[in-house]
Amino acid sequence: MWFDTVDELFRIVAVGAAAYVVLVVVLRVSGKRTLAKLNAFDFVVTVALGSTLATILLSSEVSFVEGAVALVLLAALQFIAALVSSRVPGARDVLTSVPTMLLEDGELHEAALRSQRVSPAEVRQAVRSTGLGDLADVAAVVLETDGSLSVIPASSRGGGTSLSDVRGRAKDKGS
Repeated sequence: MWFDTVDELFRIVAVGAAAYVVLVVVLRVSGKRTLAKLNAFDFVVTVALGSTLATILLSSEVSFVEGAVALVLLAALQFIAALVSSRVPGARDVLTSVPTMLLEDGELHEAALRSQRVSPAEVRQAVRSTGLGDLADVAAVVLETDGSLSVIPASSRGGGTSLSDVRGRAKDKGS
């Protein structure tokens, strides 16, 4: 069957348009963090927002106001979590993962690769994508909290202060 009733189609159009407007407003008010590069926690919230929007659109058992409150609640919880993780020591570690050193001074950290389920080939690909041809020219490859790989060429390492919160890095070697 193509559809049950014309009334249901009109409900989807009306409620869908209104819910879309609410979602856009909620995302604009909640700030860039809500849709920033996603770490695992942000990804879960984004999926929840999408699921909530789909439920508002397709379930006649959920009123528009109930759905709008759910969208606002998810954005508010995301805002609170971001606020807490940026201001309360240790909260970030609970809500998000910690960046992990996968390669340092041209040497792969095999244990970190295994624990993070990243292959040496993926690290080499990230190095190649920065235009470097030799791992010896790399100071660090870091698996970031959003799953991306950051490559720091040896020529750009400097004092290495950007690596201070990275798990698994060798202690400062006098550089």
